[in-house]
Amino acid sequence: MAKQPTHQQKDFFVYVLGSRRRDDRRTYVGWTTDLERRLRQHNSGSGAKSTRGRQWLMLYSENCTTRTQAMSLEWHIKRDRKFRAALRVAIEPDQAARIPERGREQREHQR
Repeated sequence: MAKQPTHQQKDFFVYVLGSRRRDDRRTYVGWTTDLERRLRQHNSGSGAKSTRGRQWLMLYSENCTTRTQAMSLEWHIKRDRKFRAALRVAIEPDQAARIPERGREQREHQR
């Protein structure tokens, strides 16, 4: 009898990173299967080219059940200027508690 392939359920995450240098605040949106590893990669200079040379903080993450769902949500968050602008405010250490939440209706609409 042939062995049945075992498919392990994988989690996919969409994340938003924030970085600040003086008055220059930036956000970066991506997706991954391992948030901690991906943040380490960005901070060590082996992440995306646009994130090199900066220190990044995890501002937001959301769990998705499929890769397709994660890529779609990433696309929508990249274009959600209001949400990313609100996250930029949270880059300040004393503002971390003010990180906004994306509304459930926004997420449901995008799926």
